[in-house]
Amino acid sequence: MADDGDCVGNLWVQLVAMPRICFWSSIVTKLNLVILLLFITSFSSCLNDRVAEFALTKKEEGDLKEQNKEELEVIEEEEEVLDSEDLEVFYPTNQWQTVRPGQAIPAGLHVQLNLQTGEKLAKLPDDYKEKSDTKDSPTSKRLGQIDIDPNSFTTQELKRALAKMKETTKADDTPEEKAHREDIRRRFRPIEKLKEEFRELNLQLETDLEIMLKLINKFNNSASTLEEKITALSDLEYYVHQVDNAKDLLSLGGLQLLINGLNSSEPLMKEYASFVLGAALSSNPRVQVAAIQGGALQKLLVILATDQSSAVKKKALFALSSMLRHFPYAQQQFLKLGGLQVLRNLCTEKGMEILYIRTVTLLYDLVVEKQLIKNSDDKDEAHEKTQQYSQVNLMPAIVEQGWCTIISNLLKTPEHDSREKVLKTVHVLLAFCKDAYAGDPTLNHVLSLLRQEYEELAEEEQKEGDEDGYFKELLHSINSIAQQLK
Repeated sequence: MADDGDCVGNLWVQLVAMPRICFWSSIVTKLNLVILLLFITSFSSCLNDRVAEFALTKKEEGDLKEQNKEELEVIEEEEEVLDSEDLEVFYPTNQWQTVRPGQAIPAGLHVQLNLQTGEKLAKLPDDYKEKSDTKDSPTSKRLGQIDIDPNSFTTQELKRALAKMKETTKADDTPEEKAHREDIRRRFRPIEKLKEEFRELNLQLETDLEIMLKLINKFNNSASTLEEKITALSDLEYYVHQVDNAKDLLSLGGLQLLINGLNSSEPLMKEYASFVLGAALSSNPRVQVAAIQGGALQKLLVILATDQSSAVKKKALFALSSMLRHFPYAQQQFLKLGGLQVLRNLCTEKGMEILYIRTVTLLYDLVVEKQLIKNSDDKDEAHEKTQQYSQVNLMPAIVEQGWCTIISNLLKTPEHDSREKVLKTVHVLLAFCKDAYAGDPTLNHVLSLLRQEYEELAEEEQKEGDEDGYFKELLHSINSIAQQLK
């Protein structure tokens, strides 16, 4: 494009070429004015072509702003079209740098755009201060400070970094770590496999009620062998220890089957039927009432009164104890049926020594149970229970049937634990058996021997540092009985 001098020269060439019509002064003046106007117009046109920015009017400036806005929108749309995962990261400095097409610009930079050339420049903010390399500000040798802002990195870069991290981790694994992972895979099954197995197990789960029903049916089945019936009773005993299961046993009709089993001619059947019955009766009033109504008390007393093995009588005594404890009506019926006499004969029967202490323990529990009811803090409950126990004349029957001497004679047993239980029973019966004990020289002699033995044992305990030992307690009980007998 020609400069200002070229424009002036062109004008003078045109003037020389013009036809010379008149040399009058007036014509020359007019020509000079025309030349001046043409010169100004040509000069302005040259300036507009040379520096476009200087020729903007207010209206043209507004139009350009609208055009710039449209161009910016087009640029933004083009940038959005680009796949952010394929962009190259722009690394800014404090100086203006050209941003190449396709580069991803981190957030927070100053950006400048040349609208004529489309060139984009970017740099760090003026107030940006580069941090020193510390443990808290990770740096790179090539790039200086590393920007850890997640918005400063593309998704593709993060994927590549993660892939490299995994490869590095696998490469750095020691043989021991690899072996440990393999061992875990071998020992533990996948969660989906476990879920599948649990679903299979859930299909096979049975409630206690369903299991008990199967056991009762097997026990009641005439086609079942004796061994199968005994196995069914043994398994059933495990379940009826629970109060709710014992009630279910009643509702399923199993309780009456057990009571009928007490009449079996097979000793094993009597033994295991008594065993399951005793487990179901323990601390279960509803089952206790149903059992005594079903005739269980009479059948148990028959087993204890007849010629049976010690194993059968042991289980029958267990069932009887479970029925009588905390059930005054059963205790009353027990006395009416001559149960105390049956137990007295059992304590004098040869070969049944293993049951002597168990029988004495049952009597002790029944006596103490009645005394605790009288001393209860709950007056309403104590009044009702007292009325029920008032019909149980246990202590007069014990004295009348000679239990005072039978029990005191059991002090000759060699076991310390058995002696302890007998001493407790003698102590609670002392108020009722005092006349019988005072004139019994055998009891006084036995108490004297026991005193000497436990004085020595208590002295040895004291030497070992046990001031209030087991033998000292027994010695105290013996001295208390002897003192009350004087």
